[in-house]
Amino acid sequence: MDILKVVDIQKPSIDRPFGVHLWPIFNAVFGKVMGYPADDFRFVGEVTPISTFKESASLIVAYYAIIFGGRAIMSNFNALKLRTLFQLHNLLLTTISGILLVLFIEQLTPTLYNHGLFYGICNGDGGWTQPMVVLYYLNYLTKYFELLDTVFLVVKKKPLTFLHCYHHGATALLCYTQLIGSTAVSWVPITLNLFVHVVMYWYYFQSARGVQVWWKQWITRLQIIQFIIDLGFVYFASYTYFTSTYWPHITNMGKCAGEEFAAFAGCGILSSYLFLFISFYFTTYQKGGRRAAKMAVANGEIAIDPKFTQDTLNSVANGNGYTNGHATNGSAKKTNGSVRSRKA
Repeated sequence: MDILKVVDIQKPSIDRPFGVHLWPIFNAVFGKVMGYPADDFRFVGEVTPISTFKESASLIVAYYAIIFGGRAIMSNFNALKLRTLFQLHNLLLTTISGILLVLFIEQLTPTLYNHGLFYGICNGDGGWTQPMVVLYYLNYLTKYFELLDTVFLVVKKKPLTFLHCYHHGATALLCYTQLIGSTAVSWVPITLNLFVHVVMYWYYFQSARGVQVWWKQWITRLQIIQFIIDLGFVYFASYTYFTSTYWPHITNMGKCAGEEFAAFAGCGILSSYLFLFISFYFTTYQKGGRRAAKMAVANGEIAIDPKFTQDTLNSVANGNGYTNGHATNGSAKKTNGSVRSRKA
């Protein structure tokens, strides 16, 4: 009932883009959970939980130890289904991502409208306000919760790809460096990432329910678009910082808030993401051929029609193709709908 008292519905405006003023509601809910309102939160290194490099690195190392150790242990056991738990996990993450996204939008809309984009990404009073820091920190914590994605793959005995394992660990580290480095541009990659995660975890939720969707490829496309935009902003902010600090005679737009190590970490990790996701996209969706087909079968993304004989399936597994049941020059021909997609 106390939370309902802070609900204030008005006509949508720049200051209240959703009509309902969301921050007071969030502030009240945060207070119920934490015992103090979000307005009183302060991120303090070595005081706030998981605010040191040692803590962050320890959790990331533990993540890799658990998933690779768990994979070795699971080799002696049958795969677990965990369908309901997996659905709840993905539904929770798409919900959390959506809530954080709308809270970011509410905070950013008046700032960007009244002061402009450069102020928002380079001025500490624009991209590093107290409410924004609360959201940055909560987003940072979700990166450790998202590590459970890989745990599900392990217990379900699904393949672990380099991209998946690297991306999860590196993202937790990336968010840590930007939080410690007070980079005002942080909201750009974070909000884009939250939008992609709303879509991505919703897809995983639907897939776990057995629902087919047609836009699976768009998840990877959105991720690639996200990284391209991220790098444009991060490189610009880094250029602005370094030129204004060390080479003021070079044309620049002025000062830009943030620490140097955070700039290097952001540029390096996000650049690696773009390269890896483009490579993944072309390998999975564009190149086709035997390698992509074998990966799709191994990952359970393609179901083989039961009328195929085991000899035919073994032929594919050994790298031989078939046409009408006979081996050919390494290519597989789809006839009469015999190979069908189980997932979108």
